[in-house]
Amino acid sequence: MPESVKSTLTPLPAISDDVWPTSTEVLIMGGGPVGLTCAMLLAQQGVDVLLVERRDFVFRFPRAHLLNTRTMEAFHDIDVADDIYAATPTHDRWRKAVWYTTATGPGEFDGLKIGEVPAWGGGPDAERYRQSSPRAFANMPQLRLDPLLYRHALAAAPGRIRKRQEVVGIEQQADAAVVSILDRTTGDLREVRANYVIAADGGRSSADMLGVEMEGPRDMREVVNYHVSMDLSSWSEPDALLGHFLHPAGGARRRGTIQAIGPTEYNRNSEEWLVSVAAWMVEGDPDDEAALFASIRTMLGLPESHEITMHSMTRWSYNGLVAKQFRNGRVFLAGDAAHKHPPTGGLGLNSGIQDAQNLCWKLAAVLHGEASDGLLDSYQAERRPIVAWYTAHSLENANRHPPIAEALGFSEDVEEGFRNLAEFVADTPEGDARRAQVKAEVDHNEHDYSQLGVEAGYHYSEGAFVPDGSPVPGDPNDPVAFHPTSRPGHHLPHVWLAEADAAGQPVSSHDLIARHGLTLLTSASAAERWRAEAERVRTHMPLTIATIADDDAAWAEARQIDADGALLVRPDRKVAWRVTSLPADPAQALTDALDVIVRGGDRLDSDPAEPYLVRIRAAANVLVR
Repeated sequence: MPESVKSTLTPLPAISDDVWPTSTEVLIMGGGPVGLTCAMLLAQQGVDVLLVERRDFVFRFPRAHLLNTRTMEAFHDIDVADDIYAATPTHDRWRKAVWYTTATGPGEFDGLKIGEVPAWGGGPDAERYRQSSPRAFANMPQLRLDPLLYRHALAAAPGRIRKRQEVVGIEQQADAAVVSILDRTTGDLREVRANYVIAADGGRSSADMLGVEMEGPRDMREVVNYHVSMDLSSWSEPDALLGHFLHPAGGARRRGTIQAIGPTEYNRNSEEWLVSVAAWMVEGDPDDEAALFASIRTMLGLPESHEITMHSMTRWSYNGLVAKQFRNGRVFLAGDAAHKHPPTGGLGLNSGIQDAQNLCWKLAAVLHGEASDGLLDSYQAERRPIVAWYTAHSLENANRHPPIAEALGFSEDVEEGFRNLAEFVADTPEGDARRAQVKAEVDHNEHDYSQLGVEAGYHYSEGAFVPDGSPVPGDPNDPVAFHPTSRPGHHLPHVWLAEADAAGQPVSSHDLIARHGLTLLTSASAAERWRAEAERVRTHMPLTIATIADDDAAWAEARQIDADGALLVRPDRKVAWRVTSLPADPAQALTDALDVIVRGGDRLDSDPAEPYLVRIRAAANVLVR
């Protein structure tokens, strides 16, 4: 019977809120989802942490909302996944994206549906997503996610999550980083010594302090976001969470989007909405609420009398930025401090949580004396190419809406756009042809909404693992196709095992992986020999032996090794070493593999991020503003 590793988060010893520690093992700048997740992941490993946030912990704006399978795996590890699932939609009908002219309105073509695609594991994608992970995709606006993470972080690191504390200086010394912190309430200035610092502040302060250069284009397109309450129950679309709006009056440009954010309904009956309107839609004074409301009503086809209540708003611009360094001495950049890209694809928050999961097990291993400081260099080696890929992909996704407008025949000539829209709805051969063309362009958005290859299939080309020389399965740049594999650098394949646990609950292969140290995964028949060989290995890195029954057909098909082979798996479930069958000297082979992993692996001769930086620049050059 398999023994799954239960998700447990033992709190650090409490410290009083009015007492300031003079030192800590890891100081975290920033109290957003990345910083809070880092605090919990490190606390889970028994690492002393201190998180400082320059603002308070009152969360005012929805921001990100999509939580993909890999993110939910990390949240499962820190005991927050169940709370997220309990607070998000209980049905799957929200899993699609739609395109309309307007939501409603009196005009002939108002409220006209242009097309739709399945999204986030919905419809025909459901089985593919289920096979990729034991944790389902979730939807929770950051307005509600952040308070949940904050509560859990307070419980995990009591007294160590401090508000209105601004980092104003970092002095790097040989054995520590001395962090100067300004209390924005009292004006007091204090210093805290930290072994390491995680900058998860969105780059607001850390970028200038560290002098880290960001590569890529800035300020490519301006968008105005509104968090509002309004009644859209008259919209003919019953279920979609996300709607895009294209109209002849906008030419080839998308007017904007709406996203249902609940809190009880995530469809046309949603009480609150996140509305994103292209800045060019706002006519008149951009600070005048009447002008802002007018842009919303125009986009959605609502009358001037339609009631809208504004909760908050923000302006932002599309960027495609990747830091040249993710590590600067004892300081590590994570999340938006290290990379910024458009929200298309929903990869911002998710990539930040991946940063946290990648970095924190390595920090814990180094601080516990289980690995050399060189292991921490693998953080940049692994994460920078991935977020460069994500940035390029997000910018390319942003360019997938104008072709829909062009297929509809929208252009600078508004009257011609209306004539072509009439053809689009006509029951004629010309109408059939235009609808087919529009559908083809809508379907291309599967690269955005069915991007399982990006969300679950990302893998590392260099870093803390031992390459085995095998080829990457499939096309590594395909954002849609997902190929489960045990190839080193890839995510451990997920299968539901034939045997349940002692409580009768289903167990995934993922559930066998230890939260601390490395896990050697092998078959039940080979476990005794591997356990004996592991005892001969001299290492400070904890090593857990996990086994799966030889006759588990699903695992035998997925493992890609013989029954006497083994997989060495990291806490972030990346395969670190694969041996297809029992080596002549298993202990020596395991020793050699551990030596590579704990020093952070080897580096390639070329920069794996460079091809994606080229794509970033190319996508930025054609982005429709």
